[in-house]
Amino acid sequence: MEEQIKIAIVDDHTLFRNGLSVLLKEFDGIQVVFEANNGLNMQEMLKKHALPDVILMDINMPIMDGYAATKWLKENYPQLKVLALSMFEEDKAVIGMIKNGACGYVLKESKPSEVMAAILSIYKKGSYINELVSGKLIHSIANHIADTHFSKNELEFLKLCCSEHTYKEIADLMFVSPRTVDNYREALFSKLNIKSRTGLVLYAIKNGLIKL
Repeated sequence: MEEQIKIAIVDDHTLFRNGLSVLLKEFDGIQVVFEANNGLNMQEMLKKHALPDVILMDINMPIMDGYAATKWLKENYPQLKVLALSMFEEDKAVIGMIKNGACGYVLKESKPSEVMAAILSIYKKGSYINELVSGKLIHSIANHIADTHFSKNELEFLKLCCSEHTYKEIADLMFVSPRTVDNYREALFSKLNIKSRTGLVLYAIKNGLIKL
């Protein structure tokens, strides 16, 4: 018998939540154990149902949003994996979810097959990175890199990338020009084979360069 991956869907939009549940149930090996409309409702559902393996988590919800719900899960159910659901591909939102414990994210407009691929990746590998960064990041999780791989300024820039500051604000904090910050960014993209700020943040978190 095929192994069943138990999932839960936490989203305040009933039509989207129900629709996603119906679509995912069409895939073999998926069992939707519960749906919830916010983080607080999710907490109640966890007491009443079998624990899911993967929770699909909306970011913007009333009462208890995805950031708070994901952080709560990391503290109380660290074995549960969170896949963030995002309306927009915004670094700030995605970074916030990852810093609070999410293992990856997908856009809400993604095809069902893409969502399924993300669920499988998180279930089997513990993370889902999509096209933003290369598989090199996943394989580097267990490796703690030495600061000597970067210049002092590149390392400082990498750590500041994990904040909510814009690139211009980072330039001001480092007392350099925006063009210099662009050079740091491009150098790190090249060294790490990464394509976005989100990828840099993931790299910093996975390799223990910042403390959350």
